[in-house]
Amino acid sequence: MLIVPAVLWAGDTSALRPPKGARVAVVAFEDLQCPDCADVEALLEEAAAKYQVPLVRKDFPLPSHNWSFEAHVLARYFDMQTDKQSDPKADAKALPLGEQFRRWVFANQKSIKKENLRGMAERFADQHHVELPANCDPNGALKKLVLADFALGQQVGVLHTPTVYVVSAGQRGAPFVENVERDKLFAMIEQMQAAEKQ
Repeated sequence: MLIVPAVLWAGDTSALRPPKGARVAVVAFEDLQCPDCADVEALLEEAAAKYQVPLVRKDFPLPSHNWSFEAHVLARYFDMQTDKQSDPKADAKALPLGEQFRRWVFANQKSIKKENLRGMAERFADQHHVELPANCDPNGALKKLVLADFALGQQVGVLHTPTVYVVSAGQRGAPFVENVERDKLFAMIEQMQAAEKQ
């Protein structure tokens, strides 16, 4: 397990902040094709639920992965969709569809290849009663969102995925890089939450 001290990080992390209304958040720069990202997924979900903090996902598709960028664009498409057959009252706490897709990709990562990504995404869309058009990003807006996250990752010094930060309005913890230790992640969240109460 590796934790890289912030002093080794030359990037500017000032842009990493919790979303509006949150005091502390976990920010994860991820690549949907990255096995380490899939391995840490359950831990990040557990941390977000245990401490009631947002898990903010940032797209960081590595150039060496041949289907990751397309998967991130698809996730952005699903971010804008809702399950057409869901009952809004019954599903008030249901995860947004884009979040469900990201979790589904991580869970099925070993079965996904460049050649079958589209077909698998279509099956996911069918299961959630959503149309997946042949071109889900006709004007390139979703691609721009993915590239903006990637540029932010470069700005803060991300080189590997996952790179995970615990952030508050005024603080950023040292990043967890590639491997995330449960106890240290939880301790950092607790420290940030305690500092925010002072």
